[in-house]
Amino acid sequence: MKQFLLAAAISTGASAAFSAPEKFALDSSHSQVVFSYNQLGFSTTTGMFSGFEGEIMFDKSDPANSSVSVSMPVMSMFTGWESRDAHFMSGDFFGAAEGDMITFVSTGIEVTGDNTANIIGDLNMNGVTQSVTLATTLNRAAPYPFGPKRGTPTLGLNATTLLKRSDFGLGAFAPAVSDEVEVSISIEALKAE
Repeated sequence: MKQFLLAAAISTGASAAFSAPEKFALDSSHSQVVFSYNQLGFSTTTGMFSGFEGEIMFDKSDPANSSVSVSMPVMSMFTGWESRDAHFMSGDFFGAAEGDMITFVSTGIEVTGDNTANIIGDLNMNGVTQSVTLATTLNRAAPYPFGPKRGTPTLGLNATTLLKRSDFGLGAFAPAVSDEVEVSISIEALKAE
């Protein structure tokens, strides 16, 4: 789920404005990790995480040399229904406590096109670490156009992955409630000062 997160999986055609490697901090106000799963074959339930932070080390001249690290609070999960959120935080699923985090740290990047890459990394969730691959697209690399951030070099990326809840010890009620969870990530990251 996360992270989800994501990174600098970008081709050499990204933007002449950047030189390698440069640090970009995630803008949590314009970044989301959204997940969805099948509910008993009747519907698709969606939720999201917020309040995460992280950084991208973006190497424009060698995108495969870029990296990403992200963390987000488990208890930031929001599905739109308080009872469901509370159930997810219970012992049936996360058994979450204040301060519990989900983390993603990249271990490699495979550039697949002019603005696409697979970001491989270690996702730690619910005390379990698994390698996951984020299929990532660089949407835009350009100076921010207005407001207080005007002129700041900014990256915008989307990424997707498919996770199995049971791989992270979160498989309650599977397969009636889908074990597979689709994760969509969209982030903005601004060049750090």
